[in-house]
Amino acid sequence: MNRRVAIIGGGLAGAEAAWQLAILGIPSSLFEMRPKVKTAAHKTSDLAELVCSNSFRSDDDEYNAVGQLHWEMRKSKGLIISVGDKTRIAAGSAMAVDREKFSSKVTEMIKNNPLIDLINQEVCDLNLLDFDEIIIATGPLTSKNLLNSIGKLTDSENLFFYDAIAPTVYAESIDFDKVWFQSRYDKGSTKEEKEAYLNCPMTKEQYNKFIDDLLSSNQSDFKEWEKDVPFFSGCLPIEEMAKRGKETLRFGPMKPVGLTNPKSKERLHAVVQLRKENSEGTLYNLVGFQTKIKYSRQAEIFKAISGLENARFARLGGIHKNTYFNSPKILNHSFQLKTQRKISLAGQITGVEGYIESAAIGLLVGRLVGSRILGKKCLLPKPSTALGALASHILTENKDFQPMNINFGLFKQDISNLKGRRNREKRYSFYTNCAKNEFIKWLENFRELSFMKAS
Repeated sequence: MNRRVAIIGGGLAGAEAAWQLAILGIPSSLFEMRPKVKTAAHKTSDLAELVCSNSFRSDDDEYNAVGQLHWEMRKSKGLIISVGDKTRIAAGSAMAVDREKFSSKVTEMIKNNPLIDLINQEVCDLNLLDFDEIIIATGPLTSKNLLNSIGKLTDSENLFFYDAIAPTVYAESIDFDKVWFQSRYDKGSTKEEKEAYLNCPMTKEQYNKFIDDLLSSNQSDFKEWEKDVPFFSGCLPIEEMAKRGKETLRFGPMKPVGLTNPKSKERLHAVVQLRKENSEGTLYNLVGFQTKIKYSRQAEIFKAISGLENARFARLGGIHKNTYFNSPKILNHSFQLKTQRKISLAGQITGVEGYIESAAIGLLVGRLVGSRILGKKCLLPKPSTALGALASHILTENKDFQPMNINFGLFKQDISNLKGRRNREKRYSFYTNCAKNEFIKWLENFRELSFMKAS
């Protein structure tokens, strides 16, 4: 217990890793460079700030892989999912949070934990850190100095992709006479959940003009070295989706299925959905409308959407460069650098995408490092679990390694008898049932440790 642990990065993964070590009774020093050193995307000095959206996506742990990951994190006493539950706002079957209250609560809990020492300081050179274990969880906006330091240790090149931010609108500027509240297929068990989304209707003519405006818009300028860097496929800017075909958005974020406009008998051709940004309902974000269009053009295009003619934007869409490493080449199966075993990587920098996935890998690495310190061998959860499936993706050799959200395609289970569209719900339920059973077995690894018995 005299071994010292440093965690670099106070985002979702870093905060979660520190919390998991504390659960194991292990103290840590959590280094966060903000507010002394700022980034282009962050707006506050709080830990675990949600930069892109306020959604943790589906909370359905029976038929959805993301919901299963939520379930596993709750079973592991996860900080991020716990605070998410405490700051939750209605979002139908999805899990969305009040982003300011969420980050503020995470910061409060970290600061009040006696086993976590929060240090607001940038780490530029890993060789200057005198710790027995180091967890790097600096996320997609890792500073250039630290990247260079990691690069020297791994002898590997960094990989980049882009992540875009959706616009946010002031609720008072929305024309509520033209829009309506409804979750797709009326999902949710309460009235609030069934009406968690604000829907803006589009006719065929309006949709076609919208697509034309996207394709003819002035987009953000790229520096020469940035031009060939790929976007992450799960978070494409809307103008990039539009380039793939005029109907692409109608089968993506603007699909009209599962919705009925009570204010018009005209058939819906497309729909723009807005979701609450905060519990007060004063801000709404345009769901799936991440963009790299120049600010000067964005407002003009989005004000053509029915109900948003007089919209005032609290934040326009943006784009930032995300960073991740080729983890299968540089990490062993304990998430340690192959060239420097005292250093582990965690979170989005390992090659996962999404808030909850990043936090989950922080949780896993916290447990792995803690187990080593306590002298217990801790195996990875099986790839039939959500957490194990993510870990398998990160650590399995792949010449085209790219960031990935959790999905059933990553689960390693025998579903040969459940293939076909008709068996989809049975297949999903089979995945999650098996995952739950296996994950409980994995958690048993920790029960014999005295601190777990005491808790």
